[in-house]
Amino acid sequence: MARRSVFCVVLTLAALLGLAAPATSAVMADHETARFGVCSGSGRVTCVVDGDTFWFRGQKIRIADINAPEVSHPGCAREAALGKAATGRLVALLNQGPFSLAAGKRDQDRYGRLLRTVTRSGASVGGALVREGLAEEWKGYRGNWCLG
Repeated sequence: MARRSVFCVVLTLAALLGLAAPATSAVMADHETARFGVCSGSGRVTCVVDGDTFWFRGQKIRIADINAPEVSHPGCAREAALGKAATGRLVALLNQGPFSLAAGKRDQDRYGRLLRTVTRSGASVGGALVREGLAEEWKGYRGNWCLG
């Protein structure tokens, strides 16, 4: 019992002096921020392409944990409507405040887009689109938005 008490005192002193990390893991502060709109024209710096792709500070980013309906070449009217809604919703989500970008297993996709998970307060921004029916979890291939 005495050893445990001494250990606790030493650990507490170390934490107070900034020599040890706290016992609980805190979510890192979100630090990325910008004002997004829907992309138009060729000068893309900070804008949203569709529900899973956006430009941020001149870099094209593909949200790694989701797949959203296509807007540039939709397979049907339903996909076009969902794609437009997902695009608008991603603009709103990105504009809600600071967020974080995290790289995963791969840095880029085959099109050269950076693959990043977007989070706010530790929660996936893409997950909000999934919960709202405007995206699906990424499963390694594009889903069919025209099946209903």
